[in-house]
Amino acid sequence: MPRAIDELKDSLQLHAAVYGVDLSPQVLERLSGYYELLLKWNDRLHLVAPCSPDEFATRHVLESLMLLRHLSLNARVADVGSGAGLPIIPCLIVRRDLRATLIESSQRKAVFLREALREVDSFPQAQLIVARFEKVSAPAADFVTCRALDRFQQVLPALIDWGPHAATFLLYGGLELRRKIEAILPLAKVEPIPQSERRFLIIAKT
Repeated sequence: MPRAIDELKDSLQLHAAVYGVDLSPQVLERLSGYYELLLKWNDRLHLVAPCSPDEFATRHVLESLMLLRHLSLNARVADVGSGAGLPIIPCLIVRRDLRATLIESSQRKAVFLREALREVDSFPQAQLIVARFEKVSAPAADFVTCRALDRFQQVLPALIDWGPHAATFLLYGGLELRRKIEAILPLAKVEPIPQSERRFLIIAKT
């Protein structure tokens, strides 16, 4: 595991500029702690598909941190389908001003999320709700994030209806999800994800 942690740090430092982020040594240590904890839980919970430290650094951590340029100071974020803590936990690690509500329906994954928030010292910034988003009222939030929700395309209209009034949605998806979002919210903006031709960060305001 020490070698995997070193590879993760090297990859984060190598690719950070491509994703528009700057990572201090302290942040790198906290991101490494989160990765180490995820590796310990992943075989049991299948939080993310098996991948190399380099792929985890780029595909999971740095892609998550693309959100930061869109999140205002002291932003309140509702993260739906938090699962492995992506994208919100890396964002909480880098930006201590953020406040987040993580919404996750799986009791088992919620156990991991509590441990992860404790590991990276983000509990003061975050609260966890264990339920499907449709079963709870939307928290007060300026932004709604979602990266890997089950049946994402099917539940997208319900997610948009559920979101707080005037919230900005920051959603990750491929071409089909992009088209569906643009059909519902024609003013949506799209950012290509570095090193990918078919995946996007979609920014849409209701």
